[in-house]
Amino acid sequence: MAAVAAATRWRLLLVLSAAGLGVTGAPQPPNILLLLMDDMGWGDLGVYGEPSRETPNLDRMAAEGMLFPNFYTANPLCSPSRAALLTGRLPIRSGFYTTNGHARNAYTPQEIVGGIPDSELLLPELLKEAGYTSKIVGKWHLGHRPQFHPLKHGFDEWFGSPNCHFGPYDNKARPNIPVYRDWEMVGRFYEEFPINLKTGEANLTQIYLQEALDFIKRQQAAHRPFFLHWAIDATHAPVYASRPFLGTSQRGRYGDAVREIDDSVGKILHLLRDLSIAENTFVFFTSDNGAALISAPRQGGSNGPFLCGKQTTFEGGMREPAIAWWPGHIPASQVSHQLGSIMDLFTTSLSLAGLEPPRDRAIDGLDLLPTMLQGRLTDRPVFYYRGNTLMAVTRGQYKAHFWTWTNSWEEFRQGVDFCPGQNVSGVTTHSQEEHTKLPLVFHLGRDPGERFPLSIASTEYLDALRQITPVVRQHQEALVPGQPQLNVCNRAVMNWAPPGCEKLGKCLMPPESVPEKCSWPH
Repeated sequence: MAAVAAATRWRLLLVLSAAGLGVTGAPQPPNILLLLMDDMGWGDLGVYGEPSRETPNLDRMAAEGMLFPNFYTANPLCSPSRAALLTGRLPIRSGFYTTNGHARNAYTPQEIVGGIPDSELLLPELLKEAGYTSKIVGKWHLGHRPQFHPLKHGFDEWFGSPNCHFGPYDNKARPNIPVYRDWEMVGRFYEEFPINLKTGEANLTQIYLQEALDFIKRQQAAHRPFFLHWAIDATHAPVYASRPFLGTSQRGRYGDAVREIDDSVGKILHLLRDLSIAENTFVFFTSDNGAALISAPRQGGSNGPFLCGKQTTFEGGMREPAIAWWPGHIPASQVSHQLGSIMDLFTTSLSLAGLEPPRDRAIDGLDLLPTMLQGRLTDRPVFYYRGNTLMAVTRGQYKAHFWTWTNSWEEFRQGVDFCPGQNVSGVTTHSQEEHTKLPLVFHLGRDPGERFPLSIASTEYLDALRQITPVVRQHQEALVPGQPQLNVCNRAVMNWAPPGCEKLGKCLMPPESVPEKCSWPH
């Protein structure tokens, strides 16, 4: 109650201040840290049941805060999910999808022309109204052309890359991917920022950690509220860790990366305590999508009991680890069964800052403060999109699939498998199967692995559809898709264009496979 009241007071004080009424002693809104992992699965943390129990700092964070076992991303792929977090909107609203194929995933490899539109309002832009200084550390992934630069969309500082650490490349046909400090390119992966693919050694997590610690210290010394978006990518294949962590995990190299992340989160939280700002800092830990089982077990994580992984709209691709931490405000050792979404971090952050979400557009994120501070549960649906196709909807304990597929037979026969060892007849299909007339319905409480669809003749099935059908109809009738940003490829927008580079037109490469990457112009 106290924190909800404080948020209301901050809103009033911001209004009075803007009106020039000279409010003195106004409380500073809390700092906001959003820790976004890359391809980390629901089952990768000890607190979620990972048997080797190698995440003591994250487990302690959960013990001191609130665990969300039913927290979802907005898309099973990196770029769209990151757009959703920073806009509070489903990716289809902001244009982070492709129409080049039905139910086709898409993101921002270096040939993609599009990115985050200027019409979208990102979280750091809005937080400026409350006096926040904002920094992103790590992976941006919302477009690599100059107009999509994070400093043009509200961030004050950036250290990281427009894309993932793919490579190395020959620097003839393709350059290695650049790393930026604000507007300046300071090096490239595999060059100034080495990654040893044979041993897995790289110091990137330590570099990203130091960037976070330095930023926090500077903002605390300046007595400014800050927003830090720590978006590191060590658990995205090819996974990496620094030398002190290599070979230390029971889980192999992927576990080494997780252990280093856990250690880094521990250092960040320790610094907040040392600076006596822990009680004025809201921290949320989650991931952009499920673990990439295509890379498992050596280069991919665990999605626990859930079906399939990254790229799919089964639970393994969409349900994420999620921990909220705010000492003195969020009661310790709490578990919330609220259906949460990565989009809620947008709305919740604005609420923490005493700001209202934009009223001129649809916002899909909920304010989770009543959940975290009062234990309140809000009935809401979760929409599972793949590209521009609504694949499934969850409401309460029931999930209805309107389309099912994993990936194409062609890819599967080439060894690309999004659901290794998890063949469920009629569910994990390699052709796109339509169920819009008779959806496949699962009770996720009894059957989290989506293995036993309800009988269409059962009363329970009919009751579940009565709950879900009007929600879907209302959503689809009101939906206004954004202009698709991920349709057009042009190799000339790479960091430098190879001789004779020509426009490719439609991006017909299957994004489910890993295309070659290039880099961003600087």
